Amino acid sequence: MSEGDHRHIPLSQYQALPLPEMQQRAEQFFDLMRRRRSVRAFSERPVDRSIIEKCLLTAGRAPSGANQQPWKFVVVSNPELKRTIRLAAEEEEREFYAGGASEEWLDALKPLATDAEKPFLDHAPYLIVIFSENYGVDDEGNKIKHYYVRDSVGIATGILITAIHNAGLASLTHTPSPMRFLNQILDRPKNETPTMILVVGYPEEGVTVPDIDKKGLDEIAVFKS
Repeated sequence: MSEGDHRHIPLSQYQALPLPEMQQRAEQFFDLMRRRRSVRAFSERPVDRSIIEKCLLTAGRAPSGANQQPWKFVVVSNPELKRTIRLAAEEEEREFYAGGASEEWLDALKPLATDAEKPFLDHAPYLIVIFSENYGVDDEGNKIKHYYVRDSVGIATGILITAIHNAGLASLTHTPSPMRFLNQILDRPKNETPTMILVVGYPEEGVTVPDIDKKGLDEIAVFKS
């Protein structure tokens, strides 16, 4: 499709920066994200909804296949609903730890000290349940094909996690398997598939995290000059 088939506008919001400022920004952002850790114990301290809304709007700026934006963020703060999600998730997790997962998988999880109990699901002030919209539906009920759904939702989720950390909050990615119970609990249509529960809030005072580190540059990147 040529540019003439749709209206295009000038890229007026891009701003070129001097090299020293670019380097400084890259270093500062790395320092910010280096401090990001997943936590599994959250304070019940309330979070202002406006912060969550702005983080979601930030995630919504993510690129997506054909700009179809195939994601839906369901934000849960109702205590009873969070409790319902916790009980359903723990039921799936008990099956996972009792034989649903391979020994290899369970061994990989040991450094994180996880188990079937998920108190963070009703302690944290917010759960953001991320759904992938597998296809769209027009006003007449016809299906609209979506492209690169998994990739697009993954990018948006990464930006959301980054935005939450940048705002001064903590988060945890939680993926009970299977997750279809979330469609029923949250009354979501059949064209949406739950991909993750993102737990959001302030870390509990005195919380600890596993003593682990991330791979270095030479382990994650290859440069071809």
